[in-house]
Amino acid sequence: MSDQPDRPARPTRRAALAGLGSAAALPFASRAVAQAQPGAAAPAPESAARLLTAAPAKARLRPAPAVESEIWAFDGATPGPALRIKQGQTLRLTVANRTASPLALHWHGLRGDAAMDGVGGFSQPPIAPGESFEYRLKPPDSGTVLYRPLVLGGSSEPAGRGLSGMLVVEETDPPPVDLDLPVLVTDWLLGDDNALQPFSPTSADGAGAGRLGSWVTVNGGSPPQRVPVAPGARVRLRLANACNARIMRLRFDGIKAVVIAVDGQPTESFEPVRSQLPFAPGTRYDLLVDMPTDAGATAIVTALVGSGVPLVRLVTDGASKPVSTAPMALKANPTLPAAVRLQDAHRPQIVIEGGAKVSADFKLDMAGIDPALPWRINGGVGDASAKPLFSVKRGTPVVLAIENKTAFFQPIHVHGHSFRLLHPLDDGWEPYFLDTVQIPDGKRLHIAFIAENPGRWLISSTVLERFDRGLWSWFEVT
Repeated sequence: MSDQPDRPARPTRRAALAGLGSAAALPFASRAVAQAQPGAAAPAPESAARLLTAAPAKARLRPAPAVESEIWAFDGATPGPALRIKQGQTLRLTVANRTASPLALHWHGLRGDAAMDGVGGFSQPPIAPGESFEYRLKPPDSGTVLYRPLVLGGSSEPAGRGLSGMLVVEETDPPPVDLDLPVLVTDWLLGDDNALQPFSPTSADGAGAGRLGSWVTVNGGSPPQRVPVAPGARVRLRLANACNARIMRLRFDGIKAVVIAVDGQPTESFEPVRSQLPFAPGTRYDLLVDMPTDAGATAIVTALVGSGVPLVRLVTDGASKPVSTAPMALKANPTLPAAVRLQDAHRPQIVIEGGAKVSADFKLDMAGIDPALPWRINGGVGDASAKPLFSVKRGTPVVLAIENKTAFFQPIHVHGHSFRLLHPLDDGWEPYFLDTVQIPDGKRLHIAFIAENPGRWLISSTVLERFDRGLWSWFEVT
């Protein structure tokens, strides 16, 4: 793995989890990740209502004796609570904004109502400071969903100050486990005084890799998060990348990790190639891990950043449990199509251009770049009042070509839908669903989905500094 600035290695598509992509990232100026675990709310009954308040707070992001940092938090904590509902239930969530910036919460990976997608200035008016908004969410799928701020032109700061969390939609018949552990990875750009560094809409990072933090937390604390579990226990890890821009890879040491869901959707169970997975902003994985039966054994999830940052350390302790013989698999969500008729598909395309150039010594070349609007998508920037990229009737198959003519990996998210990553010759697709895909620099990929969710939907960069500078488009399903 390279540790040069945002210059990911170039593995073959199939060598890196059969096409999910990969990227190395800048080494951290400091290394860390967490002891605190996100508070898990009990599963909500039908139409349960709760309040989630975003407000300034303080948190010790680096270990003591480091002073606390001024952040923004949900209900006083970062990340916010791990919200849990059962598949088919409704969550009524009122978000109260007590910060200084307009807010909206995007539910990354939720195929719900377009009016509840949570894009301020597009699917809803932004929640002004001092105001509130009620989300009514009834996910059709079980799975792991990331929530984080998304406002046209104003997402980087509220997310970079700590506003993010996870929504867990539990299966009606979940696989038996001894521990279900949400793991939310975030990075922070901190100074030596532990203060968050300024946010600027014209900073050079928006034309390059994005706002790469100097410090990482896991579930809000310093790494590695130590989790004691019984020998022989089966653990479900729900991993989510809530960083503004940090693209990384994960490695699993001391354990056999089995992936059972990608981007929230169940998949045919598989072990990661070389025990590694690509991990871009917005990406989620569900994995099952069977712990060794001897006491004191460790299993580690490591971020391949710099020389490696251990994120989670599972340690066997206490009385042994019988080793589980239950299948390591999830039932497929029944509302997703088994196939996409490629021969009947509508075929739009996206071309991503602009951004800084990268010199031979891996420095950014900003010559001729407008730092306020450095990116172009099909020759322009995202505009909610312009014509959609395409408009199709509900049920239309879509094959979208995405070409990356920039010097950086481009992680792209399709809102409200799950898609297949196609083989290069359109002769099939990879055996998993995605809602976020990484397009390597200089490459062109094709994704396919059924436009089944009515409304207006974004196709957007998950690097928030690029999104704020217009790297998004939209489509319509009538």
